[in-house]
Amino acid sequence: MSSTAIEFKHVTKRYKLYKNDKQRFKAIFSKKIQPKIKKAVDDVSFTVEKGESVALFGRNGAGKSTLLKMITGVTYPTSGEIIVDGRVSALLELTAGFDPEFTGRENIFFRGQLLGISEEEIRALEDDIIEFADLGDYIDQPVRTYSSGMKARLGFAINANIKPEILIVDEALSVGDKEFRLKCNKKINEIVGEGKATFLFVTHSTKVAKSFCKRGIVLKQGQIQFDGDIQDAIDYYEDLLEKAQEMRKRKGSQKVLG
Repeated sequence: MSSTAIEFKHVTKRYKLYKNDKQRFKAIFSKKIQPKIKKAVDDVSFTVEKGESVALFGRNGAGKSTLLKMITGVTYPTSGEIIVDGRVSALLELTAGFDPEFTGRENIFFRGQLLGISEEEIRALEDDIIEFADLGDYIDQPVRTYSSGMKARLGFAINANIKPEILIVDEALSVGDKEFRLKCNKKINEIVGEGKATFLFVTHSTKVAKSFCKRGIVLKQGQIQFDGDIQDAIDYYEDLLEKAQEMRKRKGSQKVLG
């Protein structure tokens, strides 16, 4: 039985960028219209063992979200191979995947089926999910009547309580009010602390990352710049940010002088 949860083998993801939708449509019929090619991920290789907790750092556009989308199957690599072993629960778009006409309770089963969970298993988890979401009588009201915060609470409650083997969280856990955010953090700590789930965390907050993760990967322009101990990764990332800030200041000074 493999001890590897996630493996990237020389993975590259390219996007075709057009000036507008009209150009994109014309390109279907004419080879003369050439798009700009953007490498969101460029020849990336790494392995995450089962039970590991890993933080992904990088400025906007570094390729972090693209990596997560490929792991969850939202998009696929242009080249290379990705191996994922285990049930993935992704706390990315918490409000996505709901039927607005279904009640919150019905959407628990609907969302569970989308995640490949049997009805019997969902039924066994139903009470825990409802208790965690803490939506009161709204759990039996159509989701179209929910605020975005209520939908996010239900989404988190489902994804965090399905006993994931691989848990993916994108950015800060800013779900609902302060009390509920603390509840979310506690739940993540429970899942990670048990060591039963592999945890992949994308964030700009080095402090939060250090509280959850033991390993850090730093990305820049779609490539891995550093992979190692979380504190060493934080130091490397913060140094990158400082250098980028200094460069912006120099460019700003040159414009003023010019």
